[in-house]
Amino acid sequence: MAKAIMIQGTMSNSGKSFITAGLCRIFAKAGYKVAPFKSQNMALNSYITKEGLEIGRAQAMQAKACGVEPVSDMNPILLKPTSNVGSQVILNGEVMGNMKAMDYYANKKQLIPAVMAAYERLSKDNDIIVIEGAGSPAEINLKEDDIVNMGMAKMAKAPVLLVGDIDRGGVFASLYGTVKLLDDDEQAMIKGMIINKFRGDVKILEPGLDMIREKVGIPVLGVVPMEFIDIDDEDSLSERLNQTKISSGLDVAVIRLPHISNFTDFSVFERMPGVSLRYVNQSQQLKNPDLIILPGTKNTMDDLAWLRQSGLEGLILRCHENKVPVIGICGGYQMLGQVLEDPFCVEHGGSMRGMGLLNTKTIFEKSKTRTRICGRAAGIEGVFCEISNMPVEGYEIHMGITKNLGGCQPVTLLEDGRTDGLANEDFTVFGSYLHGLFDQVDFTAALLKQLMDEKGICPGKVMDAYEYEQQQYDKLAHLLSSSLDMKKIYEILEKGV
Repeated sequence: MAKAIMIQGTMSNSGKSFITAGLCRIFAKAGYKVAPFKSQNMALNSYITKEGLEIGRAQAMQAKACGVEPVSDMNPILLKPTSNVGSQVILNGEVMGNMKAMDYYANKKQLIPAVMAAYERLSKDNDIIVIEGAGSPAEINLKEDDIVNMGMAKMAKAPVLLVGDIDRGGVFASLYGTVKLLDDDEQAMIKGMIINKFRGDVKILEPGLDMIREKVGIPVLGVVPMEFIDIDDEDSLSERLNQTKISSGLDVAVIRLPHISNFTDFSVFERMPGVSLRYVNQSQQLKNPDLIILPGTKNTMDDLAWLRQSGLEGLILRCHENKVPVIGICGGYQMLGQVLEDPFCVEHGGSMRGMGLLNTKTIFEKSKTRTRICGRAAGIEGVFCEISNMPVEGYEIHMGITKNLGGCQPVTLLEDGRTDGLANEDFTVFGSYLHGLFDQVDFTAALLKQLMDEKGICPGKVMDAYEYEQQQYDKLAHLLSSSLDMKKIYEILEKGV
């Protein structure tokens, strides 16, 4: 069975996924067979494995850092919020159903056998498992029957490293408070602390490091400097979503819907020379973009209602009248049509008028489509004509089908004989169900070529997505190796609890 080490944090977005991915990379480059694991994940950024199973995006990212194919055992429970009080529950990669938070927490203990079966399968096939916690272990209202923080650490017999985010302030208070709110046996499982996102001279921190060690009896294993490393986020607190300012270059505006999902679809735009990506969630922010993108969402109908109430729908329609092209991905694609129908109450039932930019109808179904698929762009004329016949690849995660009511043309021709996506006659509006469509950098550069030519922007070369991804994982591994006491971490891993 594999050795295990667990990364917990004092709060959400403290850097657990970041540290977990970095340790995965370090161990893998040292020659070990490594896998990430997170028993329960709450996120709207998800990933489809080769088997067509759905897991959290962070575990897929961490698997790639290990150099292995993501599998559903790495994240047996995924919660995808559908409202402020409920989520779709995905067990072992497949939809279990929608549950209110209170009902889920009342019944989650019954899921422990499935969690441990997944963990044990991974453990048999690997040398090291790097486990990630969720939120904070000190959420005392959730400690009973916990299966993701200290509860998981106990089941896996995994020593714990506790991560605190100094960039938000109060890191010593959060580390001290987290430790002291735990039971004595849980405190004993924490073998080291890590301070993350530090700016400045670490010598200034050294008195504090000594004091926190004395107060809680746990050493600080390192201080990780603040450094931009471009790996996939899954948390709604992601700093990517705070990019709201217009800068030079082609202005690409992504509408930040309340239930936005898989916003990593647009990360490629951030590294394209001559392109400025921003997120818009207020009507006064939209201005006059060169391209508007409606992203995926876990609740299409609610987010379409929000789009209307916020005034953004009217502004988007006005922009399109002024020849601004509009692209919709997944839920954003569904919004572009004439009508959305929900006969099985997949979202909230009934029917709803769409934005009317495409002559389509979407019907929500009981079953979820989950596939990884390749294909080619259809023969296209119009503003996006440069993409004609180019190879495409992506994955589908949706619970609706979208029908052509007449006058629309297909966007992609898939390898299984299906078509994906529809466009209007002049191809100034199109939608697609393919997440990851833009990750093919040649396709995306061709997509933007005519828009950039019209603005006199000369596009630069964009690094291949796989090569760029590997570069970032190595950069992360170097950052952690030079910041943390890796000798001590190997000792903790070997000794266990």
